[in-house]
Amino acid sequence: MKVFLLRYRAYIIGLLLVALATVIFSWLGYILINPSAYGENILIFSFWWLMFSLPIHHWQELKQYRKFFLQVLILIVFCWLTVFADGKMQIPDNPITFLSLTALSLGAFAILAPSFFRRYGKGIVAFYTLLFCYFLGARLFIGDFSAYTVHKDFILPLFFLPIPFVVVTLIYDQWKWLQDLKREKASAELAMLKSQINPHFFFNTLNNLHALTVRGAKEAPDLILRLGDMMRYTIYEGKKDKVSLSEEVDYLNAYLELNRIRYRQTVTLDFYHQIERGATVAPLLFIILLENAFKHGVEKKMNGAYVNIVLASTGDRIDFTVENNFDVEETSTHPGIGLENLRRRLELTYPDQYQLDLRIQNDTYFASLSITPHD
Repeated sequence: MKVFLLRYRAYIIGLLLVALATVIFSWLGYILINPSAYGENILIFSFWWLMFSLPIHHWQELKQYRKFFLQVLILIVFCWLTVFADGKMQIPDNPITFLSLTALSLGAFAILAPSFFRRYGKGIVAFYTLLFCYFLGARLFIGDFSAYTVHKDFILPLFFLPIPFVVVTLIYDQWKWLQDLKREKASAELAMLKSQINPHFFFNTLNNLHALTVRGAKEAPDLILRLGDMMRYTIYEGKKDKVSLSEEVDYLNAYLELNRIRYRQTVTLDFYHQIERGATVAPLLFIILLENAFKHGVEKKMNGAYVNIVLASTGDRIDFTVENNFDVEETSTHPGIGLENLRRRLELTYPDQYQLDLRIQNDTYFASLSITPHD
């Protein structure tokens, strides 16, 4: 029995409160109960029983929002007092009632949309203040009630005039907030994707450096200097939204020079570029395709390996292609993290403005990226 009382004490307390309130208000004459309407009485009583019991049952959770619920409770009490006073006064178009209901509406709006109300609240309150002063003057100082009726038919619709504008503005603000949130999320994701480029690229380049130092090659110091320049570009230019296409060309040339030092005469590297002055592009897009050509092509096929690169810009279009041969038996065709990274960056940076084609023909791999950025 004790366990039952502890588990359901909130509903027992709610039942007692509703029963006590029903007896008191019925005795004071505020509510009328029809003894023959059993179903209606049970539904109404059950509704108020739950309305009292659920807040008690979830009191610990509600304590976190006690300020909000206290404000709502004050509004409910204020509304009940307004209706009660208006019924007792029985004054047609009671100015006190109009003022109370207006204040009640503004208070409810301030609680439900506090940030919006802080932004536009002064203008809304000023509008209703002027409108209420006009209503009060017409109500109190026009002796002929029929003449006042003309003013009333003009005034009352004005009380509802701001509502559609407020609703539309509130919806627009929410839509704008969601769009800003999406942009912030996309920017954060793009920054994360850019940060993934550094370890992916430099892991491969450090492998190159390791191979040279093991051989004791005299080119190793030059490789370190070039790697430092590339790291500087990746760190400082890579975080920008756009860089000049000529800077990307220099970066790709530096990468090719590193690999010429490593592979010497065993690999044929050909880079043709023709770009327009002033052309810009998101940084570090092309290097991923070029890296793949070495990782899956050159490193697996030392004899007779080649990489042909073409970068061209005409008008509002940028085309980049990489062609390389590979060893079919030793190379996996499963896309790596670099290509997944590239696709996601393109979706975020150039949505519906790019075309990425990857295809294999015999022992040759073709990668083509076309970008048509829109201003």
